[in-house]
Amino acid sequence: MGTRRPHVLVDTTPAKTILVYRNGDAFFVARRLVVPRRRVPTFEALLEQLTEQVDVPFGVRRLFTPTRGHPVRELQALQAGGKYVAAGREPFKKLDYIHIVPRKPGKMSKLKEIKPVVHCDLNVPSRWQTFQRTSRLVNVFTNGRLFIPPVKIIIPKFSLTEWNSVLAMIGEKVFPLGGVQKLFTMNGHLLDNSKDLQDNHFYVAAGPETFKDFPYWKSSKVPSEVQRKYADIEKYSREKKKEGSKGKETHKHDSIPRKERDSVFYARAGKKTTLVAPSFQSGSEGDVFRAQTPSADTQEAPEVKEDSSVQVEVPVDQSVSLLWFCT
Repeated sequence: MGTRRPHVLVDTTPAKTILVYRNGDAFFVARRLVVPRRRVPTFEALLEQLTEQVDVPFGVRRLFTPTRGHPVRELQALQAGGKYVAAGREPFKKLDYIHIVPRKPGKMSKLKEIKPVVHCDLNVPSRWQTFQRTSRLVNVFTNGRLFIPPVKIIIPKFSLTEWNSVLAMIGEKVFPLGGVQKLFTMNGHLLDNSKDLQDNHFYVAAGPETFKDFPYWKSSKVPSEVQRKYADIEKYSREKKKEGSKGKETHKHDSIPRKERDSVFYARAGKKTTLVAPSFQSGSEGDVFRAQTPSADTQEAPEVKEDSSVQVEVPVDQSVSLLWFCT
C-alpha cells in the first residue's frame, strides 16, 4: 500500500491593485500599489508600505475613500482597482481626487535665428547677424596728429566680443601717448562698444587725454563723399552757433521789463551823446548865477537890491581875520 502525502493548504487569494492619492494635494498623481496577501498580512503592514510609496508628514496613518472620505480600517474592505486617499494624522480634505491627471510636459520651442523685418524683396542680413559673422575694417587716425595718415586695421570677429581686445589690437598699429585707451569718431563722439563700429569707417584713437578737435576728415585718404558729409556737418554747426548767439542777445534785451528800459538809469546800446555846457556871458551885467534869458514869470518882477545894513554871520576864524584886515 502506498503512503499518503500530507495535504498542504495554499492561499490562492489574488493580490489586489489599488490607486492611492495624497490627502489635500490636487497635483499629486495617483500611485499604483499591489497588495499581495503574503507580504501584506495586516492593515498595519499596508500602512507601512504606503509610507514608502506616498510622502506624507509623520507617515501614513489613515486611509479614506476619495469621494466621501469614509475611513478604511481593514484589508477586507479594500477593493481590487479601488481608489483611496492616504493621510497622516490630519482630517480628510475633500478634493476632486478622481479627476487628477498627470500634466503633459510643455513643448520646448526651438531657438530660431533672429531675422530682419522684410519690407521689400532685397535679402539684407540683420545687424545682429552681421556683427556676429563678419570682421571689421576700420581706418584709425592718431589723436592730435593731423598729418599722419590713417592706418587700416582688420579686426576679426572673435575679437569683437570684447571691447578691450579691440583697443589692444588698434594699439598694435597706432601709437598715441599712453597707449590706445579711447576711440572716437572724427567729430568727437566717444565709442564704448564694438557694436558701434562700422565697416570701412574712420576713427580717432587716443590715450588718456581728451579728444583734440582737428579736421581729420580733410585728409587725402578720406573719400570725397565722406569729406562732403563732414563739411556739411561743420557748416551746419557754425550756423547753429551764430543763430544761438543772436538769440541770446535778443532774449537778454527782451528779458528786461519795459519800465526799467524806459528809466533814465537804464543804459541803452548805441553812441554816447556828449552834453555841451551852455556858454555864459561874461561882463559886468552877467555872471554864472544869472540866466541868459529869464523866464516869463521873472521878467516883470522887480529886482531887490542888497541892503548894506544886513548883517551876515561869518565863522569865528574868518571873523578874526576880517577884523585884523579892517584894522
